[in-house]
Amino acid sequence: MLARRYLPSIPSLLALEAVDRLGSASAAAEELNLTQGAVSRQLQVLEGQLGVTLLIRDKQRLRLTPAAADFVAEARRTLHRLAVASLTLRANPTGGALNLAILPAFGMHWLAPRLAKFAGLHPEVTVNLSTRLKPFDFTDSAFDAAIHYGRQDWPGVEYLKLMEEEILAVAAPAFEPLDAARDVLALPLLQLESRSGDWGRWLAHHGVPNSRPPAMLFDQFATMQQAAVHGMGAALLPLFLIGRELAEGRLVPLYGPAIRSLGSYYLVWPKDRPRRAPLASFTAWLTSEP
Repeated sequence: MLARRYLPSIPSLLALEAVDRLGSASAAAEELNLTQGAVSRQLQVLEGQLGVTLLIRDKQRLRLTPAAADFVAEARRTLHRLAVASLTLRANPTGGALNLAILPAFGMHWLAPRLAKFAGLHPEVTVNLSTRLKPFDFTDSAFDAAIHYGRQDWPGVEYLKLMEEEILAVAAPAFEPLDAARDVLALPLLQLESRSGDWGRWLAHHGVPNSRPPAMLFDQFATMQQAAVHGMGAALLPLFLIGRELAEGRLVPLYGPAIRSLGSYYLVWPKDRPRRAPLASFTAWLTSEP
């Protein structure tokens, strides 16, 4: 534990952060509901405690020194994480919160229907969900774990495989089934921007190599799915996502059966953190869940 003399007070940090963001003690005072004099005293206390000059007074504006700017950036991240921890504590005062980052389509269509069962088995755990579209570094995040799609090539994490994925070429009923795979090149194509090689791989699977056709790009499966339903073009979509649309005839297969995707879905968590009890319960449950 660091000596307490190196730990600045939260009011002083809030004052410095507000001055950095707003540019004056008066603006910071208004935001913090303090007098300008009170803000100035907090800044003086902080400079005295740290033993360094933090602010440059430039006419009517206050500027942080370069070293202070680095300090306040780190302090801002710390204050944010402290606020998140406080919200988590208030949401679950008995403990046991699990902060989980999920991919939107997979999280809502595969995980969400199963969470009621987990909640019934583990009422002591509160699962907090937040969407992320791409893998990320756990270092500066408050997440305990995340669901990633890929091929186990993420550094610094442990992982549990959840599901393989199969994708099917589909379109609205106005598009007739194709006689040959290469006929898809005459159609408007829809594609996930994070999987720019999917159509080329699908064509190669069906004997049309070395093709990388242009396509309209989407950042999420959900919007691409709706674009396909409304007749904007052909799309490669996961089977777990489009079961109802296929059953109701809002989407129809274009050519061939579903094929295996390049990646799979995994629960991942950082190696360098102790695995808390809520995460241990969650991974054990997922391991036994069909």
